[in-house]
Parts: sequence; structure tokens; C-alpha cells
Amino acid sequence: MIIATTLTKTLQLIVCLSILVTAHEFGHYLFARIFKVRVEKFYLFFNPWFSLFKYKSKSDGTEYGIGWLPFGGYVKITGMVNENLDMETLKQPPNPWEFRIKPAWNRLLIMMGGILMNFILAFFIYSVIIFKYGDSYIPIGKTPLFFNKIAHDVGFQDGDIILAANGKILTRYDDLDLFRVIDAKDVSILRGETKKKIVLPWNFRLQIMSSHMQFADYQPSRVDGLVTGGNAKKALLQIGDKITSVDGNETNSFHILVSQLSKYKNKDVQLGIIRSSKKLKIQVHVDTDGKIGVFSKAQSFFETNRYNFLQAFPAGFTLGIRKFSFYLLQLKFFFTKAGINNIGGFGAIGSQFPSSWNWLIFWNMTALLSITLGIMNLLPIPALDGGHVIFILYEIVTDCQPNEKFMKYAQIVGMILLLSILIYANGMDIFRAFFK
Repeated sequence: MIIATTLTKTLQLIVCLSILVTAHEFGHYLFARIFKVRVEKFYLFFNPWFSLFKYKSKSDGTEYGIGWLPFGGYVKITGMVNENLDMETLKQPPNPWEFRIKPAWNRLLIMMGGILMNFILAFFIYSVIIFKYGDSYIPIGKTPLFFNKIAHDVGFQDGDIILAANGKILTRYDDLDLFRVIDAKDVSILRGETKKKIVLPWNFRLQIMSSHMQFADYQPSRVDGLVTGGNAKKALLQIGDKITSVDGNETNSFHILVSQLSKYKNKDVQLGIIRSSKKLKIQVHVDTDGKIGVFSKAQSFFETNRYNFLQAFPAGFTLGIRKFSFYLLQLKFFFTKAGINNIGGFGAIGSQFPSSWNWLIFWNMTALLSITLGIMNLLPIPALDGGHVIFILYEIVTDCQPNEKFMKYAQIVGMILLLSILIYANGMDIFRAFFK
């Protein structure tokens, strides 16, 4: 079961990365061809020593191929200064088809092409999802929420409805608006019939991020259904039971329940239960996926807007902008202590995919990761697209091109930095898998 789940998640991750990398590199390739710059290679995945497949086009001279190392891909553009360009090549007079001889605005668009294509892909996927399934969301201004202990300590109470953060009216229970809440100085709520304002401590966001727990949930930890043959049913849990604790740890929302159960995979755990006002203790076995076979009926909280084909595209763009905005807000905490502790690699990304293939979840994940890839490539780090963009913008502003030797060595430093981050992120995945 564990092997099948791991293989399914891994396959989804590889297919997702294949789509994202192909789209990203095609963006560079497309603008290079538009501006008549020669593209020597276009590869999905890296190919040190050998390739799984390669084909050299006679019409444009480009070698198209598939590598064997599924950590990305690349296009090799003639005359582009990077860590692979030897110094002797830089000494030669440039040819008219080389990247380095093209006007700055041509080079800027070639370097931005991958990022633009990732954003376009994400907006397109969201538009198609909305056209097929509608835009489903939970209106945060109508929904009573259940809070974790950190939120309780600053004044939130179960059943509060969040209205605004720092005076800004919130519309959806999603990552963006929840982040706006924990990052706010004050939050406006509706408690019963009364509007109140909760002033948050300066480190509230850091407390929430360090706890690895969502601070609010719209689903109470109530059993609305039991999986036939599941461990909860075998342990005689009943529909309507309220689960109040897991191994003595308080839980008042379904999200916290799921999070706590995930710590006891393939173990027995004691649940605190309230059934018809009676307090019970029930022992139940948690399976290898961290589940016991209970579910909550979340559908009743959702509202769905339907769109025709033409309406779906602006709606998809709006949804994409919300995801983009959320990731930008998170990015400023990337190098904080909490951000560094939360960083993850391919294992962390793969774990977000479901254990069985679900196309709706797959395409939502692909769209979100496409936005993530686009933003990460905007970072002004040499060896990333953003590093090249900074050099070109410097040239446009000063009318002076940076020294090519300096750019080459900057690329090497950037590559070392990226490899260090990659090793650290995937090392954290391994550490969490074995020691947490």
C-alpha cells in the first residue's frame, strides 16, 4: 500500500514537472526563434553523460531531447553567457544569430519568456477548471470558524466569523485571505450579533507558522460519515460523534484532527469523544496514510459561480492573481527562521498530491506550481532567469553592458547557491521523514 501510494504521488509529480518545464523552456525557445537567435538544444530533464531520447532537426539545427535526471530542463541558446560558456568563445567576434549581439529588449523578452509562459499556463489551467467545474469557494464573511490554541490565546473563539483584516474586507476562506489575517495588526469579527476587533500580537504570524498548524478551519471535528470497513467503523465510532482530542492533544476542527492523526501512521491512538453529551475514550488504529476512515461533509459550506467559455478566462485570470498574490506575500518570509525550517524539496511537493489520481487536484496543483516556478525564476539570483534580467535591466538603464567575464563567474556563484538550496531542501525532506 505504501509503495503504491508513493509511486502514484511520484508519477503525478514527474508528469506535473514535465508539463511545467516544457512550458517554461518553450517560452525561452519561442522568443529566441522570434528574434532569430539560434537554439542549440531543447531538453526536458537534464542529460549528463547520456539522453533517453534525442533528435536533431535539419530545418533549424536544434537538438530536441529527453534527459534522465527529472529535476528540470533547459534550452541552450547560442551566445548566451552562462556557467557553460567557455572564455575562448567570448573572445570570438559574435555572429548575427547569437544571443549576446541582440538588442537589450530582445534579450530581456527571451529571458522573461519562460516566466511569462508559466503564468500563461497557470491562468489557462484555472480558466479551464472554472469553465468545467465552476469557481467553488467558501465565503469567509458568512462562515463560523474553529480556531487552534494559539488563536484562542489572542482572543478568537470558536464560531467567530472573520470580516476584515487591517480594515480590508475579506471574501474567501483561502490561503490568501487566511494569510492576510495572521499577518494583520487587527482583525474584525462577528461574534453572535456583535462586531468586535481583535488586536494581534506582533509575532502572531511567526507563532502560527512555527506551529505548522492552520489557525482556523470551517469544519468542526465532527464525524459526518464513516468509510465502510475503515478503522473508525471497526472501533465503533458513530456518525455525530465529536472528536475532542487525539492522544490527549485537544482538537476542535477537522483540519487539526487530520494534522494530528498524520503523526500516528500505522499506530494505535486514543481519541477523546463526545457522544450525546457523554465523554468517551476510544482506541483506534491509524492506517499508513494517517487516516482512520472518517469524513466531514464540507460541501454545504461552498458557493459556486458558473461561467460560460468566454467568462471563464477573466475569472481564471482573477483566481490566478489571488494565488500569485499569496505566494508573493509568503516569499518575504522565505529567509526567516520559520521559513527556513518549513522549506521542502521534491518530497514535500510530491506529498501534496493525493494517494490516488484525481485530475481536478492534479491540474490545480500544476497551475499553482506553475505560478510558483514563475515567481521563483524572478528572484534576482544569477543562474536564474531573474539574475539575467537584472543584468539586462542594468544595461538598459546605464547603457553599459556588464563585463561578460564577471557575468560568467556570477552565474557559477548563482549555480552553487541554487545547488546548496536544493540539497538543503531535499535534506530537510529526508530529516522529516525519519526523525519527525
